[in-house]
Amino acid sequence: MLRKYAIRDEKICTLDDGDCPILVYVSPDETEIKTLIEKYKVDEHTLHSALDPDEVSRLEFEPNHIAFIYKRPKNYSAQDQFLFKSGTVGVFYYTDRLIIVTTEDINPFDGKQFNKVVTLADIMLKLIYRAIYHFLEHLKVINMISGELEQKINRAMENKYLLNMFTLEKSLVFYLNAINSNAVLIEKMKINAAKFGFTPEALELLDDIIIENNQCYKQAEIYSNILASLMDARASIVSNNLNVLMKTLNIITICIMVPTLVVSIFSMNVKIPIAHLEPAFWLIMGLAALSVGIFYLFWRLRKW
Repeated sequence: MLRKYAIRDEKICTLDDGDCPILVYVSPDETEIKTLIEKYKVDEHTLHSALDPDEVSRLEFEPNHIAFIYKRPKNYSAQDQFLFKSGTVGVFYYTDRLIIVTTEDINPFDGKQFNKVVTLADIMLKLIYRAIYHFLEHLKVINMISGELEQKINRAMENKYLLNMFTLEKSLVFYLNAINSNAVLIEKMKINAAKFGFTPEALELLDDIIIENNQCYKQAEIYSNILASLMDARASIVSNNLNVLMKTLNIITICIMVPTLVVSIFSMNVKIPIAHLEPAFWLIMGLAALSVGIFYLFWRLRKW
């Protein structure tokens, strides 16, 4: 699917037809892939790499354009079961055209980063800036979900919430790899800034992107270390909750068995000493209650 955009009044606007400087291909079909390869001279290997979610970020210089692949977080849905994934986006930068290839049906220009754009180079840099900001948004969500799961683990006696925490930890490892991959790409872009023809303003934005990406990586690393270091403690909490439950069930069982033993003794088919007494029933019930009281006092004294 092809979408066309253009810059109007320092904003990115959607266009339906005409020769537009910004082209976004969403999961391109065979015809669109052929157009990209033959018309725009996009390298076939690089194009397929842009559609591979496991591809690492990289920068390549072609005869008529500059191609790079960067990582961005995928949109999260309930079906992902607390697993946050990252995907790839391919960007092909020409002198007068910018082509974006992605597998997700998204608007790549959402967010406050695109409120003011002047050149195609600005859009190219702000795509990476937006990806970093998107990672930060997901990290906040992961931290919030982690806090909720911690509260549930404190009361849980099953492994479901613990497995969810493991999934979050796995997500953070994926994000660390993706953010670090973007860091390598950004450094290469700064080294080859002359080939991009960046203006002084674009170079300042590139420096800001480097700082933001480093902060994003540090934040993801901190969250990952916290989850990993406390995982054993959370597993112990689940085990302890189960032990407390078993202890409570045992106490209840003993409290039921003690009076049952007393009543069973007086229920034998033999002659018992108090059978002739009129309040015999209540005497037996009293002995059963007394046995429960004695067991309770014994339990409290032993501090079980």
